[in-house]
This record gives sequence, structure tokens and C-alpha cells, in this order.
Amino acid sequence: MGTEIGQFLSSGWWMLLAAMGVPSALTALLIRRVERNLDKREKHEEERERKRMELDRMLIQSTTASIALGEATARAVQRIPDAHCNGDMHAALDYAAKVKHEQKDFLTALGIQALHDD
Repeated sequence: MGTEIGQFLSSGWWMLLAAMGVPSALTALLIRRVERNLDKREKHEEERERKRMELDRMLIQSTTASIALGEATARAVQRIPDAHCNGDMHAALDYAAKVKHEQKDFLTALGIQALHDD
């Protein structure tokens, strides 16, 4: 039995099998490295998207706060008897209310759509 193993190891088949294993191992290592790089890139893109969404949220909040501050200021000025507010103040308040409601409606529609998207 020992001679049969010795003959097999010295035959060309063993060298062929060994030679085929090296490229396979190298290919597997290269594929794993590419997969790791892709995973790393995907995590980076997910983090970037999360930060973009947070920025969008903050921009919407600051826009809403600005409109609220403008409305409060305009209403306070309207209450001053000597301020003599003209039609521009009323038009600006109407426009601010319109924009605020359009923004709210748009965000509501986006939220509903996100609930139903797969």
C-alpha cells in the first residue's frame, strides 16, 4: 500500500492537482478582498446617505422655524398702533402660510408614499 501512495505522489497527476489548487486559492483570496472592499464602500455610502437625510431634516426644521419667526414678527408688528402696516405685510403673511401648508402637504405625501413603497 505504501508503494501505491509513493507512485501516486511521484506521478504527474499529483503535480497537476497541486498546480490546480494554487490558482484556485489565489482566486479565492482575490475574490474575498474585492468583496471586503465592496462591503466597505457600501457601508460608507449608507453612512453618507444617513447624513444626507439628517441634513434634509435639519433644513426642513430650520425653514419651518424661519417661517414661524417671520409670522410671529409680522403679527407683533401689526399689533403696534403706530406701525401703519400696508398690504405688503398681509400679503407676506398669506404667502408664508401658503408655503408652510404646501411644505407640510408635500412632506405628508412623501411619508405616506414611503410607508407603501417596498
